[in-house]
Amino acid sequence: MRSVALGLILSAVSVPCLAQTVLKSEPLILAPYEIVLVQDASCPPGKVLKVTGAIRGLHRRKVCVSLASEQASLATATP
Repeated sequence: MRSVALGLILSAVSVPCLAQTVLKSEPLILAPYEIVLVQDASCPPGKVLKVTGAIRGLHRRKVCVSLASEQASLATATP
C-alpha cells in the first residue's frame, strides 16, 4: 500500500516538471549547461531559441528548435 501511495505522489510531482517555460528575453546570468528557451526574432516562426550555458571562457550554445504547444508555456523574464 505504501509503494502505491508513493508512486502516486511521485507521479503527481513529476508531471508539472515536464513543462519548459519559454522566456521573452535571454537571461544575463546562466549556469553552465543550464538550458533555457527564449522566444525572440532570431528564429523563424514556430521555433524558439534554445540557449545552453557554458563554462567561463566559452560562448553559450544557441540553436533554434521547434516545440509543441503542450510542451511549453509562455512566461516573462525579468532582466
